[in-house]
Amino acid sequence: MNVPKPQSFAVYLPLLVPASLLTLFFVVPFGSMILASFHKNAGGGLIENILTLENYERLLSPFFGWLVVASFGLALGVAAIAIVIAFPFSYLLVNAPRSTQVCWLIFLLSILSLSESIIGFAWSTLLSRTAGISNFLVFIGLLDKPASYAPGLAAVVAGVVYTAFPYAVLVLFPILSRVDPHIEEAARTLGTSPLRTFFIVVLPMQRNSIVTTFLMIMVFTLGTYLMPQILGRPQHWTLSVAISDQALVQSNIPFAAALAVFLVIVTLLIAGTVVLFGRKEQTQ
Repeated sequence: MNVPKPQSFAVYLPLLVPASLLTLFFVVPFGSMILASFHKNAGGGLIENILTLENYERLLSPFFGWLVVASFGLALGVAAIAIVIAFPFSYLLVNAPRSTQVCWLIFLLSILSLSESIIGFAWSTLLSRTAGISNFLVFIGLLDKPASYAPGLAAVVAGVVYTAFPYAVLVLFPILSRVDPHIEEAARTLGTSPLRTFFIVVLPMQRNSIVTTFLMIMVFTLGTYLMPQILGRPQHWTLSVAISDQALVQSNIPFAAALAVFLVIVTLLIAGTVVLFGRKEQTQ
């Protein structure tokens, strides 16, 4: 019977650097944030050395309960809209000529290269009354006078969907490109129209991929910071903006830490669900 020899420490040396960096830049700060969330606020950004649960109890207050509901509502809405647009677009892109695919993929990657602040202020200008799209609508006779569409919830949704759409396409495109075209050909041979083939063949085949992409967009939206500030009002702020407001404006570090811990836990749970669906997709 061959007994496997114990591996030397040198085998694990390549893992030492990433493990150290993960500990230094994630485990230690996250642990410090957890500790801070159980202390009392002394004001002025200071913390009293008194352990308490009042910061987490504040998460159950009506105001911050509404903040959580609004954040998740925005994330669900943006993810749903992004998937509804991105999935058929990705499907058409997969079946497009190679040159068209390259052009669109370069365009989507160029969007990702832009700063979120640039995109936010561009959308703010586009939806403004002075230089926005409403002036064009007045020019063609659809409106009587220019109107401002920002700040507002619709502006926030439009801006976040715009930034999330390229991510959705870049996730769905390689998945749809691996679909066997003979399956669709077989359905059309049986008399199924292309549109009906899309709904009864392609969509059911990719349900796990759709759910995975949906959850990824949710995580992206929960972490968005600049768009709600630039395009929305305080009632449209997400948890990320509220964390910054509590830490930098209100100087309430313990409560900001409690909000951050809650957001990290929710994000990790969603990420775990994404991994679970990804494994299901690989086994099918």
